[in-house]
Amino acid sequence: MNFVAIKMLVGDRAKYLGIIMGLTFASLLITQQAGIFIGLMTRTFAAVSDLGQPDIWVMDPKVQFIDDVKPLQETQVYRVRGIEGVDWAIRLYKGLLKARLLNGNFQTCNVMGLDDESLIGGPPEMVPDANGVLGKLSDLRRAEAVLVDIDGANGKLAHRPAGPDGEPDMKAVAVPLKVGDTLELNDHRAVVVGLCRVSKTFQSQPVIYTTYTRAIRFAPGERKLLSFVLVGARPGQDHQELCNRITRTTGLAALTREQFKEKTWTYFMRNTGIPINFGIAVTLGFFVGTAIAGQTFYNFTLDNLRHFGALKAMGAPNFMLLKMILLQSLLVGLIGYGLGVGIAALIGLLSRKSELAFLLPWQLLLATGIAIALICMLASLISIRKVMKLEPAIVFKS
Repeated sequence: MNFVAIKMLVGDRAKYLGIIMGLTFASLLITQQAGIFIGLMTRTFAAVSDLGQPDIWVMDPKVQFIDDVKPLQETQVYRVRGIEGVDWAIRLYKGLLKARLLNGNFQTCNVMGLDDESLIGGPPEMVPDANGVLGKLSDLRRAEAVLVDIDGANGKLAHRPAGPDGEPDMKAVAVPLKVGDTLELNDHRAVVVGLCRVSKTFQSQPVIYTTYTRAIRFAPGERKLLSFVLVGARPGQDHQELCNRITRTTGLAALTREQFKEKTWTYFMRNTGIPINFGIAVTLGFFVGTAIAGQTFYNFTLDNLRHFGALKAMGAPNFMLLKMILLQSLLVGLIGYGLGVGIAALIGLLSRKSELAFLLPWQLLLATGIAIALICMLASLISIRKVMKLEPAIVFKS
C-alpha cells in the first residue's frame, strides 16, 4: 500500500511539484530569515566573543550592552585587583573614533585599547596583508602601532588613489590597507603593524587594536576613559560568586562572559525592531507555505478520491488510508525541507564574504524541521477528514 500511495502522489506531476515548491519556499524563507536574524544578533556581542581570555567583565551598573560604554575612574582597576579570588585585573578601552585615510576620507572605527603589559584581549587570529606580510600582537609595543581587522582593511579603510583634480578617483580600484600604511586617529598618527581577523560588528565598522595608553591618547580628552575592567579568576574560583563579591565591594556591575552576551542580546531584543521585522518574515513564510501546500494537497486528494473509494470498497480500513496520506505528506515534507534548507545554506555560503549576517546552528535546522512538519500536518488534516468521510459507493458513480 505504501507503493500505491507513492505512485498516486507522483502520478499527478503538476500537483506533486506544486506541493514541493510550496514547502521548499516555506523552508527557505524560515531558515534564511531566521539565520540572518541569529547572525545579526550574534554580531551585537562580537567584541565579547573575541575577548575570550577574561572570565568576568566589570563595568558601570548603568551599562546596557557592549557598546553602551560609561567610563570608570582609573582607580577602579586597583580596587578590583585587591578582591579575594581575582587572579588578574586589567584595563580595557573601547570607543568609536574617526580615522582619516590617506585620501582624506573619514571612517568611524571601533578602537580597542589593550593592557600595555599583557596585551590580553588581543585579536584571535593574525593574517597576512596583500603583500604577504604577517604582523604579530607584540608589534603593538612599537611606537604609534595599531592592528586593523582584515575586513576593514580591504573594505571601508581601503583608499582610492587621487585623480587629476586631487580628489579620490572613484573609478579606480580601491587599494587595501597594508602593513606600514598610516592612519590618523583624532589627529594622531597611527602606523599599521599587522592585520587580524575578528568577528564582524553589528554596524560592520572596522576594528582597530592598540595599547591602552595609546588609545586614551587617541581618544578625545575626558575626565574618565576606562571602559571596562577585565578580570581573570583564580583556578577553582566560582565565577558567579566572584561577580557577587566584586559588586558588593566596588558597587560596580560584574558579569561573566556569557551573562554579558545575554545582557547585550536582551537589550537589542527588547529595544529594537529587529525581532519584529524578522518575526513577521518567518511567520509569513510559515503561513504562505501552509496555504500553498494545504490547497495543493487538498486538490490532489480530491482528484484521487475515486482511488481511495476503490480501496475502501475492496476493504481497506480507514487506518490504512490514513497511513497512506501521512506517508505522502511525510515524503513531500522531507523533500521540501531538504531543498529549502539546502538553498538557504548555499546562499549563506556564497555570501560569507559579504556584509550579510548569516548563521545556521543546528537548533535552527531543528526548528525549521518542526515548522515544516507542522505545515505538512495541517495540510494533510483537511485531506484526512475528506477521506475518512468518503463513501465507498463513490467509485461506482459516473
